Amino acid sequence: MHEFKYIGDVLFCEDVGIGGIAAAAGTPFYLYSHKTLIDHYRKLRDAFAELNPLICFSMKANSNLAVVATLVKAGAGLDVVSGGELYKALKVGCDPKKIVYASVGKTEREIENAIRAGILFFNVESLPELAQINKIAKKLDRVVDCTLRANPDIDPHTHKFITTGRAENKFGLDFTTVEKTFLGASKYPNIRLRGIHIHIGSQITEAEPFRKAINKIGTLIGNIRRKGARVDWLNMGGGLGIIYNKEKPQTAARFAKAVIPLVRKINVRLILEPGRFIAGNSGILVAKVTYVKKTRSKNFVIADAAMNDLLRPSLYDAYHEILPVIRRPVRKKILADVVGPICESGDVLARDRKLPEFQPGELIAVMGAGAYGFTMSSNYNSRPRAAEVMVIRGKFHVVREREKYEDLIKGENIPKELK
Repeated sequence: MHEFKYIGDVLFCEDVGIGGIAAAAGTPFYLYSHKTLIDHYRKLRDAFAELNPLICFSMKANSNLAVVATLVKAGAGLDVVSGGELYKALKVGCDPKKIVYASVGKTEREIENAIRAGILFFNVESLPELAQINKIAKKLDRVVDCTLRANPDIDPHTHKFITTGRAENKFGLDFTTVEKTFLGASKYPNIRLRGIHIHIGSQITEAEPFRKAINKIGTLIGNIRRKGARVDWLNMGGGLGIIYNKEKPQTAARFAKAVIPLVRKINVRLILEPGRFIAGNSGILVAKVTYVKKTRSKNFVIADAAMNDLLRPSLYDAYHEILPVIRRPVRKKILADVVGPICESGDVLARDRKLPEFQPGELIAVMGAGAYGFTMSSNYNSRPRAAEVMVIRGKFHVVREREKYEDLIKGENIPKELK
């Protein structure tokens, strides 16, 4: 559930009309519901309460400072995948001992900064990375806690671009390597191996792939323990799916009921890394219709938001519901694509949709855009990135200003030879 609802014929975020926000903030803009963010976090926390897990919000889904601060204030930790995300995590005051750090390509500088910050764990993706962390930790005279990311070779039945736990994916280590590394951990004197990390994919709507992965990991942990090494933590990653269209994803409670017994058998402390589950339906993208173009073969609703603002439909052929901000009961519907002004045929927000016959100047809401929306946006076609707005207890706040043209050339210089 979320807090974007019609009151009469006007779409509201919580109890604030979206049309009024657009008049003040301009379009396009991302709009987040503070209440929805909190509610989704608490649903997961409460569902797993008997295990008292560390829930680390995945910042790659949405790294806006206000979004992240909302969740940290509610008790969440953070899952980071870059030096920039770590910087932002510390900026909002997250306890470093509630930060875990993934990514297959951590640089020397990123590793050193994370060690100095005192994060809880590195989720290690490869043996060269483990050796690098050990080397840097030695230089800093530290002993660093790590988990090894195991690749369970599980098909999560999701889009191939967001499948991360198959043998052919770039992520993690095979089980034999994980076991040998735990048993040979003395090779890395400045590292304590504390647990195992898995992440099988994203937008997974059923529990069975998670159950298969946990069962395989349980066998691996049992083998490691029988041979004399300790494994105290299991990081289950994220990947819980949400409703974009006709999906029927598991609730937090059903998911917990399905996996808690398996985790209990393994006897480990649990970390969860939800991103989309918390943020996805907590945000929308609001745009304005610029033109309606009708051709012999197709109708096009041309908006002022584009693939540089929301990449998912172009990249994954992802579905996002399109709603009018103001409903007009009596008007015909047309079959149309909703597109942006980018000079690419792939610049599409929705394909072949039966939509109200929108008029130029009308506001539309692209639903379910709170995760992997602004974080994947760009300046393609030299377009300034959109504003971000949050509604908190009856008031809206611009939590990221719209970029200006001047921002597009920040840091650029023309050599004197070209002047």
